[in-house]
Parts: sequence; structure tokens; C-alpha cells
Amino acid sequence: MQVEQLTVGMMQVCCYILTCEETGQAVIIDPGGEEERILDRCARLNASVRYLVATHGHPDHVCGNGPLREKTGAEIIMHREDAAFFWQPEVQEYFSILGLPESPRPDRLVDHGDVIQFGREQLQVIHTPGHTPGGICLYSKPHCFTGDTLFTGGVGRTDFPGGSTRELLNSIRTRLLVLPGDTIVWPGHGYEGNRSTIGEEARANPFLHNGFP
Repeated sequence: MQVEQLTVGMMQVCCYILTCEETGQAVIIDPGGEEERILDRCARLNASVRYLVATHGHPDHVCGNGPLREKTGAEIIMHREDAAFFWQPEVQEYFSILGLPESPRPDRLVDHGDVIQFGREQLQVIHTPGHTPGGICLYSKPHCFTGDTLFTGGVGRTDFPGGSTRELLNSIRTRLLVLPGDTIVWPGHGYEGNRSTIGEEARANPFLHNGFP
């Protein structure tokens, strides 16, 4: 599997293009803007985009879904709990302050343990609530795409609607830190770096040792 990381949009989201090198089928994770730039990179990779996968429903991570679905015909995938949560009128009104385009409703809903197949590659869905109710990470050994659940040296915010510090830390400890230590962590934002490993985060991430400030 070929991994391309792009930092896109006004919120500097880490967007990923994952391509099956045998078939050319691809998945885009968290297209947070700059859709033409993402499409240009896909063209350079000869990648045929099959799915647009949201690690969670915050607008900065899904604002590119509509234009990219229109251009590629790809299906939008989201965890069912975020699909229910983010289409509540009061939640939409709250996040409208960001001024970002809404995502169309997802074409496919996933749960913990589901598999997203593209070409000969697979992504395993790991439900990691806490940043949002339906936040997910996507695992394909040795890669884990952690969205805003786990950063390099940090963790996702929990002060937005639907957030929970207790759930977030439990998700990280019980569903991410149990992965092999050499698993590559690809975060949703590169605040302290654009990649890490599970072993490094287990050893040095201050939020996992000291809790939230």
C-alpha cells in the first residue's frame, strides 16, 4: 500500500491518499479542502478513488467530500454514530461557525471491526469515541491513521459537542496502545510532527501519562 500524506485546508488537516499498488484503487482519508490539489496528486499516482473515509465528522475533515464525490464517484464512509450525531440540526448549527461546506450524507456506515477493501488492500475500522461519538482509526499493518484521536505528542480535544475525555483516553489505551509498538501513527493534524509510532506515544505522550491539563 502506498501512503501519500497531504496537509490541506485552513485547518491544516492531514489528508491521506492510500493506493493499492497492484490495482490502482485508492482511498482518501479526511479530505479537508484543496480538492484540486488532492485530485492532481491522485492523477500523478494513477489512483482510481473508490472511497472517501471520514475519521470523524468535524467539518475541517469532511469539507472536501462533496466536490470529490462529484468528481470521482467515490462513496463516502463514516461511522454510524457520527453520521447520526453530525446531522442533528443543533450540531450543524454549532459547527457552522467554521464556515466550511457540509459533507453530503455518507453512502456507507461502518462499525468497529468492519473492513474497508480497496483493490488487494484492507483497512480495519477501530471505533475510538471521545473526540466525537463516532470517531474511528483505520488500521492496516504497519499503518494506523488516527484522525483526531491521537496525535504526535498529543490527543484530540474533548471540549466540542459530543466529546468526552474519559472515553477518549479509554479508546487510546484499550484500542490503540494494544497495537504493535512499531505501528506507524499517521495523525489528523501534524501539530508536533506528521508521524510517530504507537511505542513512542505510549512512552512519551504526556497526555497518556499525566491526563489532561
